[in-house]
Amino acid sequence: QVQLVESGGGLVQAGGSLRLSCTASGRSFSSYAMGWFRQAPGKEREFVAAISGVFGIRDYADSVKGRFTMSRDNAQNTLSLQMNSLKPEDTAVYYCAAVLGRMPTTRASDYTYWGQGTQVTVSS
Repeated sequence: QVQLVESGGGLVQAGGSLRLSCTASGRSFSSYAMGWFRQAPGKEREFVAAISGVFGIRDYADSVKGRFTMSRDNAQNTLSLQMNSLKPEDTAVYYCAAVLGRMPTTRASDYTYWGQGTQVTVSS
């Protein structure tokens, strides 16, 4: 069982930055691939970024490449998403997710564990 808790959301102006964090409870954090997803009002949940359990293999949605950076610290059981050059269209609730297995996946249906989400609002 893995419990995930996100933090770091908030209100920021377009062009600004935010750093989201996700803290995982449970053992063997490195055995889990991790993902960030987001959901805007009236839209489906969409993939943002994913990272492998070890070796730092990453995948990003085209819409965030070059602006967002995902990282993890397996010793601290933490996951981060550094978001730069934020745009109003990045406004959404952001979720971290975990799946047993070391390779990243972009499909929300592959993930077993989800956090409660943190709101990110980017004003124009």
